[in-house]
Amino acid sequence: MVHSVAMLALDGVVGFDLGVPPQVFGAARDAGNGFLYSVTTCGDGPGPVRPERGGFLVVPDHDLSPLATADTVLVPGVSGGTTMTDGKVSPAVTEALRAAHARGARIISICTGASVLAAAGLLDGRTAASHWAWAKRLTRLYPQVHWDFDVLFVDDGDVLTSAGVAAGVDLCLHVIRQDHGSLVANQAARRCVVAPWRDGGQAQYIEQPVPAVAGSGTEPARAWALSRLAEQVSLEDLAGHARMSVRTFTRRFRDETGLSPLQWLLQQRVAHARLLLESTDLSVDVVARRAGLGSATALRQHLRATIGVAPSAYRRAFRQT
Repeated sequence: MVHSVAMLALDGVVGFDLGVPPQVFGAARDAGNGFLYSVTTCGDGPGPVRPERGGFLVVPDHDLSPLATADTVLVPGVSGGTTMTDGKVSPAVTEALRAAHARGARIISICTGASVLAAAGLLDGRTAASHWAWAKRLTRLYPQVHWDFDVLFVDDGDVLTSAGVAAGVDLCLHVIRQDHGSLVANQAARRCVVAPWRDGGQAQYIEQPVPAVAGSGTEPARAWALSRLAEQVSLEDLAGHARMSVRTFTRRFRDETGLSPLQWLLQQRVAHARLLLESTDLSVDVVARRAGLGSATALRQHLRATIGVAPSAYRRAFRQT
Protein backbone atom coordinates (compact mmCIF):
# COMPACT_ATOMS: atom_id res chain seq x y z
CA MET A 1 0.00 0.00 0.00
CA VAL A 2 1.29 3.45 -0.92
CA HIS A 3 1.29 5.76 2.10
CA SER A 4 -0.45 9.07 1.36
CA VAL A 5 1.03 12.36 2.59
CA ALA A 6 -0.95 15.60 2.38
CA MET A 7 1.11 18.81 2.67
CA LEU A 8 -0.65 21.95 3.84
CA ALA A 9 0.78 25.05 2.16
CA LEU A 10 -0.27 28.31 3.82
CA ASP A 11 0.65 31.89 2.93
CA GLY A 12 4.27 32.55 3.87
CA VAL A 13 5.22 28.90 3.30
CA VAL A 14 8.95 28.25 3.31
CA GLY A 15 9.83 27.05 -0.17
CA PHE A 16 12.57 24.67 0.95
CA ASP A 17 10.28 23.02 3.49
CA LEU A 18 7.62 22.59 0.82
CA GLY A 19 10.06 20.93 -1.58
CA VAL A 20 11.73 18.53 0.84
CA PRO A 21 8.91 16.01 1.52
CA PRO A 22 8.11 15.15 -2.12
CA GLN A 23 11.82 14.70 -2.82
CA VAL A 24 12.68 12.59 0.23
CA PHE A 25 9.50 10.52 0.36
CA GLY A 26 9.69 10.08 -3.40
CA ALA A 27 13.15 8.55 -2.97
CA ALA A 28 11.78 5.78 -0.72
CA ARG A 29 11.24 2.73 -2.93
CA ASP A 30 10.40 -0.94 -2.43
CA ALA A 31 12.44 -3.86 -3.75
CA GLY A 32 10.83 -3.45 -7.17
CA ASN A 33 11.60 0.29 -7.26
CA GLY A 34 7.97 1.13 -6.60
CA PHE A 35 7.07 4.29 -4.72
CA LEU A 36 6.20 3.81 -1.05
CA TYR A 37 4.67 7.27 -0.57
CA SER A 38 2.51 9.68 -2.53
CA VAL A 39 2.60 13.40 -1.72
CA THR A 40 -0.11 15.93 -2.55
CA THR A 41 -0.25 19.66 -1.80
CA CYS A 42 -3.28 21.35 -0.24
CA GLY A 43 -4.24 24.94 0.43
CA ASP A 44 -6.68 26.79 2.66
CA GLY A 45 -9.15 27.81 0.03
CA PRO A 46 -8.88 28.54 -3.70
CA GLY A 47 -6.10 30.50 -5.30
CA PRO A 48 -2.30 30.48 -5.14
CA VAL A 49 -0.14 30.64 -2.05
CA ARG A 50 2.68 33.16 -1.82
CA PRO A 51 5.88 31.77 -0.25
CA GLU A 52 7.93 33.77 2.22
CA ARG A 53 10.35 34.82 -0.53
CA GLY A 54 11.52 33.84 -3.99
CA GLY A 55 9.26 35.79 -6.33
CA PHE A 56 6.92 32.94 -7.27
CA LEU A 57 3.50 31.54 -6.39
CA VAL A 58 2.47 28.03 -5.36
CA VAL A 59 -0.79 26.71 -6.78
CA PRO A 60 -1.93 23.74 -4.64
CA ASP A 61 -3.70 20.95 -6.46
CA HIS A 62 -6.28 20.57 -3.70
CA ASP A 63 -8.19 22.38 -1.00
CA LEU A 64 -8.23 21.00 2.54
CA SER A 65 -10.20 17.87 1.58
CA PRO A 66 -7.18 15.47 1.29
CA LEU A 67 -6.48 16.06 4.99
CA ALA A 68 -9.62 14.01 5.69
CA THR A 69 -8.12 10.83 4.21
CA ALA A 70 -4.33 11.17 4.19
CA ASP A 71 -2.25 8.76 6.23
CA THR A 72 0.12 11.60 7.16
CA VAL A 73 -0.56 15.34 7.27
CA LEU A 74 2.54 17.54 6.97
CA VAL A 75 2.77 21.28 7.61
CA PRO A 76 5.89 23.02 6.18
CA GLY A 77 7.36 26.10 7.81
CA VAL A 78 5.61 29.47 7.56
CA SER A 79 6.93 33.00 7.85
CA GLY A 80 5.00 36.14 8.70
CA GLY A 81 1.59 34.44 8.95
CA THR A 82 -0.85 34.83 11.82
CA THR A 83 0.48 31.74 13.60
CA MET A 84 3.83 33.52 13.93
CA THR A 85 2.44 36.94 14.82
CA ASP A 86 -0.63 36.54 17.01
CA GLY A 87 -1.00 32.81 17.63
CA LYS A 88 -4.06 32.27 15.43
CA VAL A 89 -4.94 30.09 12.47
CA SER A 90 -8.11 29.92 10.40
CA PRO A 91 -11.04 27.90 11.82
CA ALA A 92 -11.08 25.74 8.68
CA VAL A 93 -7.43 24.74 9.11
CA THR A 94 -7.92 24.12 12.83
CA GLU A 95 -10.92 21.90 12.18
CA ALA A 96 -9.18 19.95 9.40
CA LEU A 97 -6.02 19.35 11.44
CA ARG A 98 -7.92 18.31 14.56
CA ALA A 99 -10.15 15.98 12.57
CA ALA A 100 -7.15 14.36 10.89
CA HIS A 101 -5.46 13.84 14.24
CA ALA A 102 -8.65 12.49 15.85
CA ARG A 103 -9.08 9.82 13.16
CA GLY A 104 -5.49 8.62 13.66
CA ALA A 105 -3.48 10.38 10.95
CA ARG A 106 0.17 11.04 11.70
CA ILE A 107 0.82 14.78 12.00
CA ILE A 108 4.20 16.28 11.04
CA SER A 109 5.57 19.80 10.95
CA ILE A 110 8.82 21.21 9.64
CA CYS A 111 10.43 24.26 11.26
CA THR A 112 7.86 26.97 12.05
CA GLY A 113 5.10 24.73 10.75
CA ALA A 114 4.93 23.76 14.41
CA SER A 115 3.29 27.15 15.03
CA VAL A 116 0.34 26.02 12.90
CA LEU A 117 -0.03 22.84 14.95
CA ALA A 118 0.31 24.85 18.17
CA ALA A 119 -2.31 27.37 17.05
CA ALA A 120 -4.66 24.47 16.29
CA GLY A 121 -4.12 23.11 19.80
CA LEU A 122 -2.40 19.90 18.71
CA LEU A 123 0.78 20.58 20.68
CA ASP A 124 -0.80 21.46 24.04
CA GLY A 125 1.12 19.65 26.78
CA ARG A 126 3.45 18.02 24.24
CA THR A 127 7.17 18.34 23.61
CA ALA A 128 7.85 19.90 20.20
CA ALA A 129 10.79 21.17 18.16
CA SER A 130 11.19 24.17 15.91
CA HIS A 131 13.94 26.49 14.68
CA TRP A 132 16.15 27.80 17.48
CA ALA A 133 16.05 31.35 16.08
CA TRP A 134 12.30 31.55 16.86
CA ALA A 135 12.58 30.25 20.41
CA LYS A 136 11.55 33.44 22.21
CA ARG A 137 8.60 34.18 19.95
CA LEU A 138 7.19 30.65 19.93
CA THR A 139 7.60 30.33 23.68
CA ARG A 140 5.73 33.60 24.17
CA LEU A 141 2.93 32.77 21.72
CA TYR A 142 2.46 29.15 22.80
CA PRO A 143 3.44 28.73 26.47
CA GLN A 144 1.34 25.56 26.70
CA VAL A 145 3.89 23.72 24.49
CA HIS A 146 7.05 22.15 25.93
CA TRP A 147 9.46 23.51 23.33
CA ASP A 148 12.84 21.83 22.77
CA PHE A 149 15.08 23.99 20.62
CA ASP A 150 18.18 21.83 21.08
CA VAL A 151 17.15 18.80 19.00
CA LEU A 152 16.81 18.25 15.26
CA PHE A 153 13.36 16.71 15.66
CA VAL A 154 10.94 15.36 18.25
CA ASP A 155 9.02 12.12 17.71
CA ASP A 156 6.05 12.24 20.07
CA GLY A 157 4.33 9.24 18.55
CA ASP A 158 1.44 10.52 16.45
CA VAL A 159 2.79 14.08 16.25
CA LEU A 160 6.33 14.78 15.03
CA THR A 161 8.03 18.17 14.76
CA SER A 162 11.41 19.24 13.42
CA ALA A 163 13.85 22.10 13.65
CA GLY A 164 14.47 24.42 10.72
CA VAL A 165 15.22 23.91 7.03
CA ALA A 166 17.48 20.86 6.60
CA ALA A 167 16.12 19.27 9.78
CA GLY A 168 13.04 18.57 7.70
CA VAL A 169 15.18 16.14 5.71
CA ASP A 170 16.22 14.44 8.96
CA LEU A 171 12.61 14.09 10.06
CA CYS A 172 11.39 12.71 6.72
CA LEU A 173 14.19 10.12 6.75
CA HIS A 174 13.29 9.26 10.34
CA VAL A 175 9.69 8.64 9.29
CA ILE A 176 10.84 6.40 6.44
CA ARG A 177 13.13 4.54 8.85
CA GLN A 178 10.26 3.99 11.28
CA ASP A 179 7.90 2.85 8.50
CA HIS A 180 10.24 0.69 6.43
CA GLY A 181 13.58 0.26 8.24
CA SER A 182 17.09 1.59 7.96
CA LEU A 183 17.89 0.01 4.60
CA VAL A 184 15.08 1.82 2.78
CA ALA A 185 15.85 5.08 4.61
CA ASN A 186 19.56 4.81 3.81
CA GLN A 187 18.78 4.17 0.15
CA ALA A 188 16.49 7.20 0.09
CA ALA A 189 19.24 9.29 1.65
CA ARG A 190 21.71 8.16 -0.99
CA ARG A 191 19.26 9.08 -3.76
CA CYS A 192 18.94 12.53 -2.22
CA VAL A 193 22.72 12.79 -1.64
CA VAL A 194 22.27 13.55 2.07
CA ALA A 195 23.48 11.93 5.27
CA PRO A 196 21.10 9.17 6.43
CA TRP A 197 21.53 10.33 10.03
CA ARG A 198 23.03 13.53 11.42
CA ASP A 199 24.71 13.53 14.79
CA GLY A 200 23.63 15.72 17.65
CA GLY A 201 21.10 18.51 17.67
CA GLN A 202 20.65 22.19 16.87
CA ALA A 203 23.24 23.21 19.45
CA GLN A 204 25.97 22.72 16.88
CA TYR A 205 24.31 25.25 14.53
CA ILE A 206 23.35 28.01 16.96
CA GLU A 207 25.41 31.13 16.47
CA GLN A 208 28.32 31.17 18.89
CA PRO A 209 29.99 34.38 20.13
CA VAL A 210 33.47 32.84 19.84
CA PRO A 211 34.31 30.85 16.68
CA ALA A 212 35.97 27.46 17.01
CA VAL A 213 39.71 27.35 16.49
CA ALA A 214 40.58 26.08 13.02
CA GLY A 215 41.75 22.49 12.99
CA SER A 216 40.53 21.78 16.52
CA GLY A 217 37.43 19.76 15.67
CA THR A 218 36.47 16.33 16.99
CA GLU A 219 35.33 14.90 13.65
CA PRO A 220 38.50 12.79 13.13
CA ALA A 221 37.97 11.21 16.54
CA ARG A 222 34.35 10.46 15.65
CA ALA A 223 35.39 8.81 12.40
CA TRP A 224 38.01 6.80 14.29
CA ALA A 225 35.39 5.62 16.80
CA LEU A 226 32.90 4.66 14.08
CA SER A 227 35.46 2.28 12.59
CA ARG A 228 35.81 0.59 16.02
CA LEU A 229 32.23 0.20 17.24
CA ALA A 230 32.85 -3.44 18.18
CA GLU A 231 35.69 -2.40 20.47
CA GLN A 232 35.46 -0.82 23.91
CA VAL A 233 36.32 2.81 23.20
CA SER A 234 36.56 5.01 26.28
CA LEU A 235 36.30 8.76 26.68
CA GLU A 236 40.03 8.82 27.39
CA ASP A 237 40.66 6.94 24.11
CA LEU A 238 38.66 9.50 22.14
CA ALA A 239 40.34 12.46 23.80
CA GLY A 240 43.76 10.89 23.29
CA HIS A 241 43.10 10.35 19.58
CA ALA A 242 42.14 14.04 19.29
CA ARG A 243 45.24 15.03 21.29
CA MET A 244 43.14 16.91 23.83
CA SER A 245 42.49 16.71 27.52
CA VAL A 246 39.27 14.92 28.47
CA ARG A 247 37.72 18.18 29.66
CA THR A 248 38.59 20.12 26.48
CA PHE A 249 37.53 17.26 24.23
CA THR A 250 34.18 16.85 26.00
CA ARG A 251 33.43 20.57 25.75
CA ARG A 252 34.32 20.79 22.06
CA PHE A 253 32.51 17.56 21.26
CA ARG A 254 29.29 18.88 22.81
CA ASP A 255 29.69 22.21 20.99
CA GLU A 256 29.99 20.38 17.66
CA THR A 257 27.35 17.67 18.08
CA GLY A 258 25.05 18.75 20.90
CA LEU A 259 25.81 15.48 22.72
CA SER A 260 28.39 14.20 25.15
CA PRO A 261 30.96 11.81 23.60
CA LEU A 262 29.50 8.77 25.35
CA GLN A 263 25.91 9.69 24.45
CA TRP A 264 26.97 10.02 20.82
CA LEU A 265 28.85 6.72 20.90
CA LEU A 266 25.85 4.89 22.35
CA GLN A 267 23.63 6.42 19.67
CA GLN A 268 25.96 5.10 16.96
CA ARG A 269 26.09 1.63 18.53
CA VAL A 270 22.31 1.34 18.68
CA ALA A 271 21.98 2.57 15.07
CA HIS A 272 24.51 -0.04 13.93
CA ALA A 273 22.72 -2.77 15.88
CA ARG A 274 19.44 -1.85 14.19
CA LEU A 275 21.08 -2.11 10.77
CA LEU A 276 22.55 -5.52 11.62
CA LEU A 277 19.17 -6.78 12.85
CA GLU A 278 17.58 -5.71 9.59
CA SER A 279 20.22 -6.83 7.13
CA THR A 280 21.72 -10.01 8.65
CA ASP A 281 20.68 -13.26 10.30
CA LEU A 282 23.21 -12.85 13.11
CA SER A 283 22.01 -13.82 16.56
CA VAL A 284 21.08 -11.08 19.00
CA ASP A 285 24.21 -11.88 21.04
CA VAL A 286 26.48 -11.47 18.01
CA VAL A 287 24.71 -8.27 16.94
CA ALA A 288 25.23 -6.85 20.43
CA ARG A 289 28.94 -7.68 20.36
CA ARG A 290 29.51 -6.31 16.86
CA ALA A 291 27.76 -3.09 17.81
CA GLY A 292 29.88 -2.78 20.93
CA LEU A 293 26.94 -3.12 23.33
CA GLY A 294 28.45 -6.14 25.02
CA SER A 295 25.50 -8.44 25.59
CA ALA A 296 22.03 -9.26 24.34
CA THR A 297 20.65 -7.93 27.63
CA ALA A 298 22.28 -4.54 27.05
CA LEU A 299 21.03 -4.46 23.46
CA ARG A 300 17.47 -5.20 24.62
CA GLN A 301 17.63 -2.43 27.20
CA HIS A 302 18.98 0.19 24.82
CA LEU A 303 16.65 -0.76 21.97
CA ARG A 304 13.62 -0.59 24.24
CA ALA A 305 14.76 2.78 25.56
CA THR A 306 15.29 4.08 22.01
CA ILE A 307 12.32 2.74 20.03
CA GLY A 308 10.29 0.78 22.57
CA VAL A 309 10.64 -2.74 21.17
CA ALA A 310 12.79 -5.82 21.72
CA PRO A 311 15.42 -6.89 19.15
CA SER A 312 13.36 -9.89 18.04
CA ALA A 313 10.26 -7.76 17.47
CA TYR A 314 12.29 -5.17 15.60
CA ARG A 315 13.78 -7.85 13.34
CA ARG A 316 10.36 -9.34 12.60
CA ALA A 317 9.04 -5.90 11.65
CA PHE A 318 11.88 -4.92 9.31
CA ARG A 319 13.80 -8.05 8.25
CA GLN A 320 11.51 -8.74 5.29
CA THR A 321 12.02 -5.20 4.00
